[in-house]
Amino acid sequence: MTINTVLFDLDGTLIDTNELIIVSFTHTLNHYYPEQYTREDILQFMGPPLYDTFVEMDKTKVNEMIEMYRTHNLANHDLLVKEFEGVLETVKWLHEQHYKLGIVTTKQRNTVMMGLKLTKLDQFFDTIVAIEDVTNAKPHPEPVEKALKLLNAKPEEALMVGDNHHDIVSGQRAYTKTAGVAWSAKGRDHIASYNPDIILENMTDLIDILKGERQ
Repeated sequence: MTINTVLFDLDGTLIDTNELIIVSFTHTLNHYYPEQYTREDILQFMGPPLYDTFVEMDKTKVNEMIEMYRTHNLANHDLLVKEFEGVLETVKWLHEQHYKLGIVTTKQRNTVMMGLKLTKLDQFFDTIVAIEDVTNAKPHPEPVEKALKLLNAKPEEALMVGDNHHDIVSGQRAYTKTAGVAWSAKGRDHIASYNPDIILENMTDLIDILKGERQ
């Protein structure tokens, strides 16, 4: 069965928000827990919804911690965000080849659009499933299933691409094919350990793979 639908995670997959996320967490955590969290500690918080991370630290302050994080994140967004190598070329090619394209993310829609517009990727996607669009975030299958429904796509004809285990597991639970990206902030071995169907060394690898599938 050939692939006609490609779903992408956003942060760490299409756009390089790694430094923005790390400095926003550092800013927030140093306010509440001065010098308690290292850069390595913060890597584990990349992927899950902010609520899930902060509620484990202090249930009484979770909302104000989220607000502090988001305020810092938005203020520094355009200074630190850029697309990864090969992303614009690949997404443009997919669009021109009439693949159904979607974003499946744990971010809020407003910041999703900021990142897409900044990197000129906003013109290519048919649907976006953001954190406010679902009851259960990745790694639950709901976000991927919702994107497939919106695109009128079948799971066996879809590929979910991401940099985090939440992306791979969500795709697997929704019965799509999965692709992990080698530029994951947590490392190639981390993403490979969740057994995606494909590991992409560069996003342009996807063009070669899909071209080969059609031949």
